[in-house]
Amino acid sequence: MKRRDFLRIQSAGVLSLFSWSLARQVSADVYLRVALFKCDATPPLGTPWYPSYKPLDTIEHPLLAKGLIIETDKQRYVLCAIDWCEIANRSYYKLCEMIATAVKTEPNAVFVHTVHQHTAPMCDADAFDIIGTIQNPPPCPKNEVFDEIYRRIVQSIESALPQLMPCTSIEIGKAKVERVASNRRVVMPDGTIATRSSSCKDPKLIEAEEGLIDPYVHTLSFVSKAGRPIVRLHYYATHPQSFYWDPRASYDFPGMAREEMEKEEGVPHIYFTGCGGDIAGGKYNDGSPEARQQLYQRMLEGMQKSVQSLQKDIIAELQFKVTSVYFEPANDKHHSKENLEKMMNDTNQKHHVRIDSAMELAWQNRTGQPIPIAGLHFGNVSILSLPGEPMVEFQLYAQQCAPHRHVFVAGYGDCAPAYICTERSFKEGGYEPYASHVVPASETKLKSAIKEVLL
Repeated sequence: MKRRDFLRIQSAGVLSLFSWSLARQVSADVYLRVALFKCDATPPLGTPWYPSYKPLDTIEHPLLAKGLIIETDKQRYVLCAIDWCEIANRSYYKLCEMIATAVKTEPNAVFVHTVHQHTAPMCDADAFDIIGTIQNPPPCPKNEVFDEIYRRIVQSIESALPQLMPCTSIEIGKAKVERVASNRRVVMPDGTIATRSSSCKDPKLIEAEEGLIDPYVHTLSFVSKAGRPIVRLHYYATHPQSFYWDPRASYDFPGMAREEMEKEEGVPHIYFTGCGGDIAGGKYNDGSPEARQQLYQRMLEGMQKSVQSLQKDIIAELQFKVTSVYFEPANDKHHSKENLEKMMNDTNQKHHVRIDSAMELAWQNRTGQPIPIAGLHFGNVSILSLPGEPMVEFQLYAQQCAPHRHVFVAGYGDCAPAYICTERSFKEGGYEPYASHVVPASETKLKSAIKEVLL
């Protein structure tokens, strides 16, 4: 997609918009109160593990839920990143509601995102309920496992509330991450689209250009009245996985870089994955441990440079905007209810194919339920919360919508829609539109929502 395409105004779809101002007049005294929380979000050994659904047998790294509570004089907000692959359908909104109850705010003011590592679980209670009704079901996690982790997350948040502290300024930075991200969609000489996945050994695909990416890691730092950093948030768009399929838990190379930054600085760091639906490390990753180490080192260097580039900024007035979007489920033969039920019940299919089919059925059963698109704005900063696995075009579009502000984009909220693609990609073909759970017109709806919450 050409960059001028990002500037087009999308007019289809009328969305309901609610916005309000939540802070005092802009002055030197404007500040927020913030508190941090963290807990172990690793399911127990023996849990059927995505994507093989073999029993989890190794915990290479503990999977973490890390987040930030932001309080103004009138409302609280929560930003939370979890080292899981996906949270979808009922499971997503249940966690948002539990957190909202704990901090006494509204669920839409809770931004929950998965980092999307593939050495981590899928969480979808609706899909697991469906699986439980069929004969010869594939192995899948029990809902009680996630309920227990939800309780731990909420307990960590409740414990953090008494620790709210004044934050009087922020710092903003960004830096290029070299030789990590590349576009998965490679145009072949015959015009077809080949997929350069998270790991790749095909010389032709490796030699192909990086393609369209956002090469920057964007960093937002909250600073105390004494001038000390309270927490640093990092946003970067790529599929965050190096190698997987074995039954182990790992927060993979972004988590490795995140935790090393925290160790080096003695400051908490939180990592959010941006619009990485069509972005991965395939050009620079052959699936070997050596390649993962290199991805980690380059990610770490990018974060370090981004922190070094931080520039102080005021907080100013805080605003929260949210709108709702209804994405129409994909309706072709491949995504028909009949085919999905057939695939789910077919014991010759791999476990993940059967469970993925149940997850899409759960999505289709959500008749008319909208998905929130939310933005949090203070001073020159906008934090945008998006669902599914959006293509990188949506992140670039968001930045173009607000060129005079620093826009931090997190994808992988409610992952029920799966890939949210451009209409052009559906015409081109390829893996992402094939695997998307929504129709091509979703591009127009999502861009309209992004524009409304940013402007």
